[in-house]
Amino acid sequence: MPIMLAELMIEAGLPAGILNVINGDKEAVDAILDHPQIEAVGFVGSTPIAAYVYARGTASGKRVQCFGGAKNHMLIMPDADMDQAVDALIGAGYGSAGERCMAVSVAVPVGEKTANALMDKLIPRVEGLKIGPSTSMDADFGPVVTAAHLQKVKDYVDIGIKEGAKLRVDGRDFKLQGYEGGFYMGGCLFDNVTRDMRIYKEEIFGPVLCVARAKDYSEALSLAMDHEMGNGVAIFTRDGDTARDFAAKINVGMVGINVPIPVPLAYYTFGGWKKSAFGDLNQHGPDSIRFYTRTKTVTQRWPSGVKEGAEFTIPVMK
Repeated sequence: MPIMLAELMIEAGLPAGILNVINGDKEAVDAILDHPQIEAVGFVGSTPIAAYVYARGTASGKRVQCFGGAKNHMLIMPDADMDQAVDALIGAGYGSAGERCMAVSVAVPVGEKTANALMDKLIPRVEGLKIGPSTSMDADFGPVVTAAHLQKVKDYVDIGIKEGAKLRVDGRDFKLQGYEGGFYMGGCLFDNVTRDMRIYKEEIFGPVLCVARAKDYSEALSLAMDHEMGNGVAIFTRDGDTARDFAAKINVGMVGINVPIPVPLAYYTFGGWKKSAFGDLNQHGPDSIRFYTRTKTVTQRWPSGVKEGAEFTIPVMK
């Protein structure tokens, strides 16, 4: 895809040398991070690699913005519209096969009654998900990215079972007729997931949704706040006071109120907190301009008889 985008840019008339695409491994990355003429580096990937790129890049005197993994929670309050919440979890949890940084991967129903009602509606919806080729217009999601990643996601499901979580929907053995060699997997749904489990702590990046039951709002809030990652979070409720309290207290970068994937429009900044982001500036919006520019302050004084200039600021592209 990057090569195709570069080809289209060239076709559109972009001068040579403005956009360059480099394919490589750690050696190529280190060369970029250490190169004295490269002043700014952006990265999106896993948290361990984001931390590495940030540390090495800043040590070389560069401005660096790195975005790592995510474990996005969605709280479901007892007063929530359950049909709306389930629709949101299906789209946000399983869309794009769960392979997006803003996927909801942990549902947190508040109270046993809420949790049971959620599972009653959620299980048949997950069982009924339609998996197909990415070209299929009526498929809910397509294959995961590689055979290796498919096995990794299946391994996480195995880990969850061993850790004691209840696998209510098992999609590991799914095979798509005519595409038996494809990297397809059905939706998986875990219940009774606890904060000490690896499937709760780590980003799975696949069509796997974990339900972590909370006895009350305080416990539900603590689940999202105590997790080391803080990309996005959501709450479904009909109560404005609860929504405002949640938005004010939560230590996560992007917050949705009855919105499962709180991704703002391009003119707002996009980025998480905690170990989901490294650096003081986010992507998109005003932060994207600040990241790729520097401020120059010019103070002037002119001889007598010459009109004095005012202090002003000039953004200078790197």
